[in-house]
Amino acid sequence: MSEDKIEKSPDPADPQGTPAKKTVSASRTRRVLAAVAVGAVVAAIATIAISGGLNKDDSSSVSVSGGGPAATGSTRDDAFTAAAAGDCLNWTPATESGGDRTDMSKVQCGTEHRFEVAGPLDLSVFPGAEFGPGSRYPGALRFAELRDEHCTPIVMSYLDSKFDPKGKFSVGLMFPSESGWASGERALRCGLQFSTTTGELQPFVGRVADQDQSNVWDVGTCIGINQNLPTDPVDCAKPHAYEVISVIDLGTQFPGAMPSVEDQDRYLEGVCTQASNEYLGSADALRDKTLTLFWDNISLESWLAGSRRVNCSIGKEVETGGFAAITGSAKGEILINGAAPVPPPAAPEGRSLPTPLPGAAPPS
Repeated sequence: MSEDKIEKSPDPADPQGTPAKKTVSASRTRRVLAAVAVGAVVAAIATIAISGGLNKDDSSSVSVSGGGPAATGSTRDDAFTAAAAGDCLNWTPATESGGDRTDMSKVQCGTEHRFEVAGPLDLSVFPGAEFGPGSRYPGALRFAELRDEHCTPIVMSYLDSKFDPKGKFSVGLMFPSESGWASGERALRCGLQFSTTTGELQPFVGRVADQDQSNVWDVGTCIGINQNLPTDPVDCAKPHAYEVISVIDLGTQFPGAMPSVEDQDRYLEGVCTQASNEYLGSADALRDKTLTLFWDNISLESWLAGSRRVNCSIGKEVETGGFAAITGSAKGEILINGAAPVPPPAAPEGRSLPTPLPGAAPPS
Protein backbone atom coordinates (compact mmCIF):
# COMPACT_ATOMS: atom_id res chain seq x y z
CA MET A 1 0.00 0.00 0.00
CA SER A 2 1.02 3.56 -0.42
CA GLU A 3 0.24 6.53 1.74
CA ASP A 4 -2.88 6.81 3.85
CA LYS A 5 -5.16 9.81 3.72
CA ILE A 6 -7.01 11.35 6.62
CA GLU A 7 -10.30 13.14 6.20
CA LYS A 8 -10.12 16.51 7.90
CA SER A 9 -13.05 18.82 8.52
CA PRO A 10 -13.16 22.61 8.19
CA ASP A 11 -10.78 24.55 10.40
CA PRO A 12 -12.63 25.70 13.55
CA ALA A 13 -10.52 28.84 13.52
CA ASP A 14 -12.01 29.91 10.20
CA PRO A 15 -14.69 32.48 11.12
CA GLN A 16 -16.48 31.92 7.82
CA GLY A 17 -16.65 28.19 8.32
CA THR A 18 -15.27 27.70 4.81
CA PRO A 19 -14.73 24.01 4.12
CA ALA A 20 -11.03 23.29 4.10
CA LYS A 21 -9.42 21.31 1.35
CA LYS A 22 -8.58 17.77 2.25
CA THR A 23 -5.11 17.85 3.74
CA VAL A 24 -2.55 15.10 3.67
CA SER A 25 -0.47 15.92 6.72
CA ALA A 26 -1.20 12.46 7.98
CA SER A 27 0.39 10.97 4.88
CA ARG A 28 3.79 11.98 6.19
CA THR A 29 2.97 10.50 9.57
CA ARG A 30 1.81 7.24 8.02
CA ARG A 31 4.88 7.05 5.80
CA VAL A 32 6.99 7.32 8.92
CA LEU A 33 4.87 4.66 10.60
CA ALA A 34 5.27 2.38 7.62
CA ALA A 35 9.02 2.84 7.65
CA VAL A 36 9.18 2.12 11.37
CA ALA A 37 6.99 -0.94 10.90
CA VAL A 38 9.33 -2.26 8.22
CA GLY A 39 12.23 -1.62 10.55
CA ALA A 40 10.46 -3.56 13.28
CA VAL A 41 10.03 -6.53 10.96
CA VAL A 42 13.68 -6.46 9.96
CA ALA A 43 14.73 -6.23 13.60
CA ALA A 44 12.45 -9.09 14.55
CA ILE A 45 13.74 -11.20 11.68
CA ALA A 46 17.35 -10.58 12.65
CA THR A 47 16.66 -11.27 16.31
CA ILE A 48 14.88 -14.52 15.65
CA ALA A 49 17.44 -15.55 13.07
CA ILE A 50 20.27 -15.13 15.53
CA SER A 51 18.62 -17.76 17.70
CA GLY A 52 19.37 -20.19 14.87
CA GLY A 53 17.56 -23.15 13.43
CA LEU A 54 17.95 -26.66 14.73
CA ASN A 55 17.87 -29.85 12.73
CA LYS A 56 16.00 -33.03 13.48
CA ASP A 57 18.82 -34.36 15.61
CA ASP A 58 18.53 -31.42 18.00
CA SER A 59 16.09 -30.81 20.84
CA SER A 60 13.99 -28.45 18.73
CA SER A 61 13.50 -28.50 15.01
CA VAL A 62 13.64 -25.25 13.09
CA SER A 63 13.22 -21.55 13.63
CA VAL A 64 12.01 -18.46 11.80
CA SER A 65 14.67 -16.32 10.26
CA GLY A 66 15.60 -14.09 7.40
CA GLY A 67 11.98 -13.37 6.60
CA GLY A 68 11.09 -17.05 6.52
CA PRO A 69 11.29 -20.23 8.53
CA ALA A 70 14.63 -21.96 8.66
CA ALA A 71 14.78 -25.58 7.65
CA THR A 72 15.90 -28.85 9.09
CA GLY A 73 19.32 -29.90 7.98
CA SER A 74 20.53 -33.48 7.83
CA THR A 75 17.53 -35.66 7.07
CA ARG A 76 16.79 -35.82 3.35
CA ASP A 77 13.28 -37.20 3.54
CA ASP A 78 11.71 -34.56 5.76
CA ALA A 79 9.08 -32.04 4.64
CA PHE A 80 11.64 -29.35 3.99
CA THR A 81 14.15 -31.21 1.82
CA ALA A 82 11.31 -32.77 -0.17
CA ALA A 83 9.52 -29.45 -0.72
CA ALA A 84 9.22 -28.24 -4.32
CA ALA A 85 7.80 -25.11 -5.93
CA GLY A 86 4.07 -24.91 -5.28
CA ASP A 87 4.17 -26.96 -2.08
CA CYS A 88 2.68 -25.53 1.10
CA LEU A 89 4.16 -26.21 4.52
CA ASN A 90 2.69 -25.90 7.97
CA TRP A 91 3.74 -26.53 11.56
CA THR A 92 2.70 -25.82 15.12
CA PRO A 93 4.13 -22.56 16.50
CA ALA A 94 6.50 -22.78 19.43
CA THR A 95 3.97 -21.02 21.66
CA GLU A 96 1.67 -24.03 21.23
CA SER A 97 4.07 -26.93 20.78
CA GLY A 98 6.99 -25.91 22.98
CA GLY A 99 9.37 -26.72 20.12
CA ASP A 100 8.89 -24.68 16.98
CA ARG A 101 8.44 -26.60 13.69
CA THR A 102 9.03 -30.05 15.12
CA ASP A 103 5.94 -31.17 13.20
CA MET A 104 6.54 -29.41 9.89
CA SER A 105 4.65 -31.15 7.12
CA LYS A 106 3.45 -30.66 3.57
CA VAL A 107 -0.25 -29.79 3.47
CA GLN A 108 -2.87 -28.97 0.87
CA CYS A 109 -2.61 -25.29 -0.05
CA GLY A 110 -6.37 -24.99 0.37
CA THR A 111 -5.90 -25.52 4.10
CA GLU A 112 -4.07 -23.30 6.60
CA HIS A 113 -0.32 -23.13 6.08
CA ARG A 114 2.54 -20.81 6.95
CA PHE A 115 4.84 -21.07 3.94
CA GLU A 116 4.35 -21.51 0.19
CA VAL A 117 7.47 -22.70 -1.60
CA ALA A 118 8.34 -20.69 -4.71
CA GLY A 119 11.53 -22.51 -5.60
CA PRO A 120 14.82 -23.99 -4.37
CA LEU A 121 18.08 -22.17 -3.78
CA ASP A 122 21.05 -24.55 -3.81
CA LEU A 123 24.12 -22.93 -2.32
CA SER A 124 26.28 -25.95 -3.16
CA VAL A 125 26.47 -24.83 -6.79
CA PHE A 126 27.62 -21.31 -5.95
CA PRO A 127 31.20 -20.57 -7.03
CA GLY A 128 33.92 -19.91 -4.51
CA ALA A 129 34.51 -21.27 -1.04
CA GLU A 130 31.94 -19.21 0.89
CA PHE A 131 29.37 -22.01 0.96
CA GLY A 132 31.71 -24.95 0.30
CA PRO A 133 32.40 -27.93 2.60
CA GLY A 134 33.55 -26.85 6.03
CA SER A 135 32.56 -23.23 5.43
CA ARG A 136 31.42 -21.01 8.26
CA TYR A 137 27.70 -20.71 8.93
CA PRO A 138 26.49 -17.59 7.07
CA GLY A 139 24.35 -16.16 9.88
CA ALA A 140 21.19 -14.05 9.87
CA LEU A 141 22.42 -11.02 7.93
CA ARG A 142 23.99 -13.07 5.15
CA PHE A 143 20.87 -15.18 4.80
CA ALA A 144 18.84 -11.97 4.59
CA GLU A 145 21.10 -10.78 1.77
CA LEU A 146 20.64 -14.09 -0.03
CA ARG A 147 16.88 -13.80 0.38
CA ASP A 148 16.77 -10.30 -1.06
CA GLU A 149 19.19 -11.06 -3.89
CA HIS A 150 17.94 -14.49 -4.98
CA CYS A 151 14.51 -15.18 -3.48
CA THR A 152 12.81 -12.05 -4.74
CA PRO A 153 13.51 -12.93 -8.41
CA ILE A 154 12.46 -16.54 -7.73
CA VAL A 155 9.18 -15.36 -6.23
CA MET A 156 8.57 -12.90 -9.08
CA SER A 157 9.08 -15.69 -11.61
CA TYR A 158 6.90 -18.08 -9.61
CA LEU A 159 4.05 -15.55 -9.57
CA ASP A 160 4.61 -14.47 -13.17
CA SER A 161 5.62 -11.00 -11.89
CA LYS A 162 2.28 -10.64 -10.05
CA PHE A 163 3.80 -10.01 -6.61
CA ASP A 164 2.70 -7.02 -4.55
CA PRO A 165 5.74 -5.86 -2.53
CA LYS A 166 3.47 -3.64 -0.44
CA GLY A 167 0.82 -6.29 0.02
CA LYS A 168 -0.12 -8.88 2.59
CA PHE A 169 2.63 -11.37 1.74
CA SER A 170 6.39 -11.13 1.96
CA VAL A 171 9.32 -13.04 0.50
CA GLY A 172 10.73 -15.65 2.86
CA LEU A 173 13.73 -17.95 3.00
CA MET A 174 13.97 -21.34 4.70
CA PHE A 175 17.53 -22.36 5.47
CA PRO A 176 19.45 -25.00 7.47
CA SER A 177 20.32 -24.68 11.12
CA GLU A 178 23.95 -24.40 12.17
CA SER A 179 24.15 -28.13 12.85
CA GLY A 180 22.49 -28.90 9.52
CA TRP A 181 24.97 -26.61 7.81
CA ALA A 182 27.87 -28.34 9.56
CA SER A 183 26.59 -31.70 8.28
CA GLY A 184 26.73 -30.40 4.72
CA GLU A 185 23.16 -29.22 4.09
CA ARG A 186 23.15 -26.40 1.52
CA ALA A 187 19.56 -26.62 0.22
CA LEU A 188 17.39 -23.57 0.85
CA ARG A 189 13.82 -22.78 -0.12
CA CYS A 190 12.46 -19.42 -1.22
CA GLY A 191 8.79 -18.76 -0.77
CA LEU A 192 5.91 -16.63 0.43
CA GLN A 193 4.60 -15.99 3.91
CA PHE A 194 2.28 -13.72 5.88
CA SER A 195 4.13 -12.19 8.82
CA THR A 196 3.24 -9.65 11.50
CA THR A 197 5.33 -6.61 12.43
CA THR A 198 7.00 -8.74 15.10
CA GLY A 199 8.04 -11.33 12.51
CA GLU A 200 5.60 -14.03 13.62
CA LEU A 201 4.27 -16.05 10.70
CA GLN A 202 0.49 -16.15 10.43
CA PRO A 203 -1.43 -18.99 8.75
CA PHE A 204 -3.17 -18.29 5.46
CA VAL A 205 -5.33 -20.29 3.08
CA GLY A 206 -4.94 -20.73 -0.67
CA ARG A 207 -2.11 -20.13 -3.09
CA VAL A 208 -0.90 -16.55 -3.28
CA ALA A 209 -1.32 -16.48 -7.07
CA ASP A 210 -5.04 -17.18 -6.68
CA GLN A 211 -5.90 -14.35 -4.31
CA ASP A 212 -5.90 -10.61 -3.89
CA GLN A 213 -2.66 -9.71 -2.10
CA SER A 214 -4.05 -6.47 -0.68
CA ASN A 215 -2.76 -5.73 2.81
CA VAL A 216 -6.13 -5.41 4.49
CA TRP A 217 -7.68 -6.52 7.78
CA ASP A 218 -11.20 -7.75 8.44
CA VAL A 219 -13.82 -5.23 9.57
CA GLY A 220 -13.74 -4.85 13.36
CA THR A 221 -10.01 -5.62 13.64
CA CYS A 222 -8.13 -3.41 16.09
CA ILE A 223 -4.44 -2.82 15.45
CA GLY A 224 -2.31 -2.64 18.58
CA ILE A 225 -0.05 0.20 19.57
CA ASN A 226 3.48 0.55 20.89
CA GLN A 227 5.01 3.98 21.52
CA ASN A 228 2.33 5.62 19.35
CA LEU A 229 3.00 3.24 16.46
CA PRO A 230 0.68 0.53 15.07
CA THR A 231 1.68 -3.07 15.69
CA ASP A 232 -0.36 -6.26 15.21
CA PRO A 233 -4.07 -7.09 15.66
CA VAL A 234 -5.24 -7.18 19.27
CA ASP A 235 -8.52 -7.49 21.14
CA CYS A 236 -10.28 -4.13 20.94
CA ALA A 237 -10.54 -4.14 24.73
CA LYS A 238 -6.76 -3.65 24.79
CA PRO A 239 -4.99 -0.39 23.87
CA HIS A 240 -4.82 0.00 20.11
CA ALA A 241 -3.93 2.56 17.45
CA TYR A 242 -6.93 2.23 15.20
CA GLU A 243 -9.95 0.11 14.28
CA VAL A 244 -10.84 -1.13 10.79
CA ILE A 245 -14.39 -0.16 9.86
CA SER A 246 -14.63 -1.23 6.22
CA VAL A 247 -12.89 -3.04 3.37
CA ILE A 248 -13.38 -1.28 0.03
CA ASP A 249 -12.79 -2.94 -3.33
CA LEU A 250 -11.61 -0.20 -5.68
CA GLY A 251 -11.98 -2.58 -8.59
CA THR A 252 -15.76 -2.20 -8.50
CA GLN A 253 -15.53 1.58 -8.99
CA PHE A 254 -12.47 1.50 -11.25
CA PRO A 255 -12.66 -1.65 -13.40
CA GLY A 256 -10.13 -0.40 -15.93
CA ALA A 257 -6.82 1.36 -15.53
CA MET A 258 -5.51 2.34 -12.13
CA PRO A 259 -7.15 5.51 -10.78
CA SER A 260 -4.97 8.38 -9.64
CA VAL A 261 -4.54 8.97 -5.94
CA GLU A 262 -6.80 11.99 -6.30
CA ASP A 263 -9.53 9.88 -7.90
CA GLN A 264 -9.10 7.24 -5.20
CA ASP A 265 -9.45 9.90 -2.53
CA ARG A 266 -12.57 11.43 -4.04
CA TYR A 267 -14.25 8.04 -4.09
CA LEU A 268 -12.97 6.84 -0.72
CA GLU A 269 -13.93 10.06 1.04
CA GLY A 270 -17.57 9.31 0.36
CA VAL A 271 -17.64 5.57 0.90
CA CYS A 272 -15.43 5.67 4.01
CA THR A 273 -17.55 8.43 5.53
CA GLN A 274 -20.69 6.39 4.88
CA ALA A 275 -19.01 3.30 6.32
CA SER A 276 -18.02 5.26 9.43
CA ASN A 277 -21.55 6.53 9.98
CA GLU A 278 -22.98 3.03 9.62
CA TYR A 279 -20.29 1.39 11.75
CA LEU A 280 -20.59 3.91 14.59
CA GLY A 281 -24.38 4.25 14.36
CA SER A 282 -24.64 7.96 13.58
CA ALA A 283 -23.09 10.76 11.57
CA ASP A 284 -22.09 12.57 14.78
CA ALA A 285 -20.34 9.68 16.54
CA LEU A 286 -16.94 10.22 14.91
CA ARG A 287 -16.94 13.90 15.89
CA ASP A 288 -18.33 13.28 19.37
CA LYS A 289 -15.64 10.69 20.07
CA THR A 290 -12.95 13.04 18.68
CA LEU A 291 -11.73 10.35 16.30
CA THR A 292 -10.13 10.61 12.88
CA LEU A 293 -11.25 8.81 9.74
CA PHE A 294 -8.55 7.68 7.32
CA TRP A 295 -8.01 5.25 4.49
CA ASP A 296 -5.29 3.69 2.36
CA ASN A 297 -4.37 4.20 -1.28
CA ILE A 298 -3.17 1.62 -3.78
CA SER A 299 0.13 2.24 -5.55
CA LEU A 300 0.85 1.42 -9.17
CA GLU A 301 3.02 -1.61 -8.36
CA SER A 302 0.26 -2.99 -6.14
CA TRP A 303 -2.40 -2.35 -8.79
CA LEU A 304 -0.33 -4.13 -11.46
CA ALA A 305 -0.01 -7.12 -9.12
CA GLY A 306 -3.80 -7.29 -8.87
CA SER A 307 -4.37 -5.71 -5.46
CA ARG A 308 -7.64 -3.80 -5.33
CA ARG A 309 -8.80 -3.63 -1.71
CA VAL A 310 -8.11 -0.98 0.94
CA ASN A 311 -9.19 -0.40 4.53
CA CYS A 312 -11.15 2.50 5.97
CA SER A 313 -10.15 2.94 9.61
CA ILE A 314 -10.67 5.22 12.59
CA GLY A 315 -8.16 6.23 15.23
CA LYS A 316 -6.81 9.38 16.79
CA GLU A 317 -3.76 11.04 15.33
CA VAL A 318 -1.60 12.95 17.79
CA GLU A 319 0.14 16.26 17.16
CA THR A 320 3.63 14.77 17.50
CA GLY A 321 2.90 12.03 14.98
CA GLY A 322 1.51 8.55 15.38
CA PHE A 323 -1.61 7.61 17.28
CA ALA A 324 -3.15 7.96 20.70
CA ALA A 325 -3.95 4.73 22.55
CA ILE A 326 -7.65 3.82 22.33
CA THR A 327 -9.25 1.26 24.62
CA GLY A 328 -12.55 -0.31 23.65
CA SER A 329 -14.29 -0.63 20.30
CA ALA A 330 -15.41 2.65 18.77
CA LYS A 331 -18.88 1.13 18.50
CA GLY A 332 -19.23 1.60 22.25
CA GLU A 333 -17.60 3.58 25.06
CA ILE A 334 -13.92 4.26 24.58
CA LEU A 335 -10.99 5.73 26.44
CA ILE A 336 -8.31 7.75 24.68
CA ASN A 337 -5.01 7.67 26.52
CA GLY A 338 -6.96 6.55 29.58
CA ALA A 339 -9.58 9.32 29.51
CA ALA A 340 -13.08 9.48 28.09
CA PRO A 341 -13.29 11.72 25.00
CA VAL A 342 -14.97 15.09 25.49
CA PRO A 343 -17.38 15.87 22.62
CA PRO A 344 -16.95 19.29 21.00
CA PRO A 345 -19.71 21.76 21.93
CA ALA A 346 -22.82 21.85 19.78
CA ALA A 347 -23.37 24.87 17.57
CA PRO A 348 -25.36 27.63 19.40
CA GLU A 349 -28.90 28.09 18.15
CA GLY A 350 -29.10 30.63 15.36
CA ARG A 351 -25.33 30.70 14.87
CA SER A 352 -23.17 28.76 12.48
CA LEU A 353 -20.18 27.11 14.09
CA PRO A 354 -17.71 25.23 11.90
CA THR A 355 -17.27 21.55 12.66
CA PRO A 356 -14.04 20.92 14.58
CA LEU A 357 -11.31 18.84 13.07
CA PRO A 358 -11.84 15.19 14.07
CA GLY A 359 -9.38 14.45 16.83
CA ALA A 360 -8.92 18.10 17.78
CA ALA A 361 -9.50 19.42 21.26
CA PRO A 362 -12.78 21.31 21.81
CA PRO A 363 -12.40 25.06 21.19
CA SER A 364 -12.14 27.16 24.34
